[in-house]
This record gives sequence, C-alpha cells and structure tokens, in this order.
Amino acid sequence: MFSEGNARRRHWAEMYRTLLRDTSLQLPSEQAGAFHVYHQFVVRTGRRDSLADFLRRRGIEVGLHYPVPLHLQPAFLYLGYRPGDFPVAEACARECLSLPLFPHLTEAQIAWVCESVRAWEKGWE
Repeated sequence: MFSEGNARRRHWAEMYRTLLRDTSLQLPSEQAGAFHVYHQFVVRTGRRDSLADFLRRRGIEVGLHYPVPLHLQPAFLYLGYRPGDFPVAEACARECLSLPLFPHLTEAQIAWVCESVRAWEKGWE
C-alpha cells in the first residue's frame, strides 16, 4: 500500500505541474536521480494569503506548513537570531502554500484546484 500511495501522489504532483506550468506559481520540481514522494505539494507565491483565502472560499483546503522559520521559533530564540538574519528562509515562510495532495484525490479535484488557481490569477472572485 505504501508504494501504491506514493505512486498516486507522484501522479497527482505531475498533473499539478502540467496544469499549473504556465501560471505565476513557483512549483516543486524533482532533481535528476531523485525520487520525490510528495508528502506535500508546496507552491510559492508572493501573494500566498490572497491565494489561500480564494481557494478556501471555493471549498479547497490548503496548508501553511512551517509559517514561522526555524530561527524565529520560540524554542530557538536563545540563539539570538532576528528577522532578516535568514532572508531566504523568511521568504519561504511567507510565500509557501501546500495544495491538497493525498493518494485518494481524483482528477476532477485536481482540475478544480488548478482551475481555481487560474481564476485567482485572473482576479475572479
């Protein structure tokens, strides 16, 4: 079951990449020789909160995994890092959004997410 589930996640990730390739979203990619299981399908956009709100209004749940970078987590405050010390990590925390991805999605659900992303880009409400 584990490898079947991973194969389905990989299939849905490829469908996302195909249907969203000409959007403004920065999509995850797979390095040559690597095997990604797509536990999450994380995209990046400078308007993350706007997209998240839009998708939720259309009944699409999204995730904001790791919205606070590690160096700003309360457990690590004793290290003395401040906002601006790791600008790439902070940008990722502001821009990353996880689209729905689990083995039992359907093509219609993936298509709806992608159609909704395109509607958001066009400024539809």
